[in-house]
Amino acid sequence: MKLLVVEDETKTGDYLKQGLTESGFVVDLVRSGLDGHHFALTGSYDLIILDVMLPDVDGWRIVQALRDAKSLTPVLFLTARDSVEDRVKGLELGADDYLVKPFAFSELLARVRTLLRRSAVLVLDRLQVADLVLDIPRRRAERQNVRINLTNKEFALLELLVRRRGEVLPRSLIASQVWDMNFDSDTNVIDVAVRRLRAKIDDDFEPKLIHTVRGMGYMLDVNQTD
Repeated sequence: MKLLVVEDETKTGDYLKQGLTESGFVVDLVRSGLDGHHFALTGSYDLIILDVMLPDVDGWRIVQALRDAKSLTPVLFLTARDSVEDRVKGLELGADDYLVKPFAFSELLARVRTLLRRSAVLVLDRLQVADLVLDIPRRRAERQNVRINLTNKEFALLELLVRRRGEVLPRSLIASQVWDMNFDSDTNVIDVAVRRLRAKIDDDFEPKLIHTVRGMGYMLDVNQTD
């Protein structure tokens, strides 16, 4: 699972990254509020660990921006601000937990794992990559809160790509999973379908999510280069 740590204290940030990496997580560490704001809103993370007092943009504004963007990514505030008012403010803005410095790493790790388990249950019917949100029961897709009209096959193709995020999917797999057919190398049905889906999902939005891996197939992820 991939975590974002937004922490401007060098020693604390390095300590968190090392400990979480050794615990099996993939960790992006940024040291300013401006970078934290950018990574949180454009990246794809399973959980964000967020300081409050940050250069440029404080943690309150970052979590507010996430919730305004309809992001359900769990947020754990990690801060020296220990007043009841600060804790209440953080939770009311949309944070999922609040841990005061100094802290025991074992407690932080336990809270991280609890939040990840809880979010896994909550998002079974909702998938999200960056600002792309799929509502599975209602078969609806949105980017930047704009509804995108998809056919049943287009939605099935997008759902497959999202569920297999970061994986290169061969045309043969897409054909069998979405069209329930064997792939014929003489047909371009897969390429045409992906091109139409990309026009709806990516043409008017950033970052681009659907990518061609030449000679192999297609994948959906952020910050990739075709």
